[in-house]
Amino acid sequence: MDYAATSAVRPPEVVDAVAEFLGSVGCTPGRGGHSGAVEATRIAFRCRRAVARVLSLPGDPGRVAFAHNATHALNTALYGLLGPGDVLVISQYDHNAVLRPAHRLAQTRGVEVRTISGDPAGGVDLEETARLLDGAKVLAVNVASNVLGTVAPLGPMARLAHSAGAVVVADAAQAAGHVEADLAESGADVVAFTGHKGLLAPQGTGGLWVRDGVEIEPYCVGGTGGDSRRREMPLEMPDRLEAGTGNVPGLAGLLAGCRFLAREGVGAVHAREMALKARLRDGLSSVPGLDVLSPPAPDGVPVVTVRSRRMDAATLAERLDREHGVQTRAGIHCAPEVHAVLGTSEEGAVRFSLGWASSEEDVGAALEGVDATLRPTTVPVDLAVAP
Repeated sequence: MDYAATSAVRPPEVVDAVAEFLGSVGCTPGRGGHSGAVEATRIAFRCRRAVARVLSLPGDPGRVAFAHNATHALNTALYGLLGPGDVLVISQYDHNAVLRPAHRLAQTRGVEVRTISGDPAGGVDLEETARLLDGAKVLAVNVASNVLGTVAPLGPMARLAHSAGAVVVADAAQAAGHVEADLAESGADVVAFTGHKGLLAPQGTGGLWVRDGVEIEPYCVGGTGGDSRRREMPLEMPDRLEAGTGNVPGLAGLLAGCRFLAREGVGAVHAREMALKARLRDGLSSVPGLDVLSPPAPDGVPVVTVRSRRMDAATLAERLDREHGVQTRAGIHCAPEVHAVLGTSEEGAVRFSLGWASSEEDVGAALEGVDATLRPTTVPVDLAVAP
């Protein structure tokens, strides 16, 4: 019940792909002209193409630059787009992968950071958004909230941003692989994704898609395997944003994960996950003393966050794991502003999150575990009065 942190359960072909790469290839793309390096290059290219297909990213697959994770990708985007005095618009739904770079950019480069208000239902005030975008350089949009499970109105927000002359950076960490959405068609100019969540890949994989015509200064510089005489990073994507040796075994796993999703269909996976979410949410709503914080969003992602009025979040999560084998995540979930909106900043909340391999049995076990853990205990009282 913690797929939003990492899809720790992966399709067998993902595991096999990583092992096959390490056992049979083991080389790095672009580092040599021998057969091993060429095969590694082919795997990386196939992975770019597979990611582009699953995420409906148009154009040259070379516009997909790999990174260690969505956080690395978002730092690359924000630092590469924003200079002194520029304006960045974020929201209260953002993850620390955006909040912390924004804070540092404000401190070190004098970037002005404006924040769109959030609400417990996950809504966005488009009039407020339009006001905040006046003179902005970048709008960062959290496509899917890792706390509420809601999806942002990317299309309307992107239209407002483009009217103001701003570049739209979409944080798709929680959406990729879970939501069948055309982020580029909706107006995203830059899409940051991670591999280890909905795309079912190993940790240490992710990347950044950059629309043709959008220029991002490299966040990290170094070897790319080609044009080694230059002191500057290459101008061409993806080399411009890919310095050093990446997690190529992980990319083999990411390729396998994307192929699995393409075969199963992201829409079909999403439908199964959301049906289970509805049952989980309904069941949790009936537990006395438990507040369900995630709204019933049919177009959202499979996340249900709760707060108990009888037990602190950390204790509830620990007991669910220890006594019932139900793994959840307690705390602030790296999204402090969302918890400020929900009034759970002090102790946080408990998040249940589903994934591709979740089952009816999993949901039933979770509901039984919550009920057993929070069921009020009664102490028999002998009312007889001794003579």
